[in-house]
Amino acid sequence: QVHVVESGGGLVQAGGSLRLSCAASGTIFSSDPMGWYRQGPGKQRELVARITRGGNTNYGDSVKGRFTISRDNAKNTVSLQMNSLKPEDTAVYYCAVVSAIRTYWGQGTQVTVSS
Repeated sequence: QVHVVESGGGLVQAGGSLRLSCAASGTIFSSDPMGWYRQGPGKQRELVARITRGGNTNYGDSVKGRFTISRDNAKNTVSLQMNSLKPEDTAVYYCAVVSAIRTYWGQGTQVTVSS
């Protein structure tokens, strides 16, 4: 089984910063990408950032230049540094392990950005 757990969410003012952390455990292939996704109120889940084991990254257009994803392969952890936060960043943020057969999701952590 693969288990994914996020932490670090909270309330922050617009323009502030927050760092999310994620830990994955269980059977995970070394080639599995990991990523962050989010779902705002009344919206569908969308990509925030993804990172491969080799460190290749891609970001959603709305967060480019503001968010940075990083990964520690030895510990199977991934982090998301969020800077210059905006109210529209308010969402539940989910960490995921993207395997060849399915995506394993964490429980989510709430990020609320006040204006």
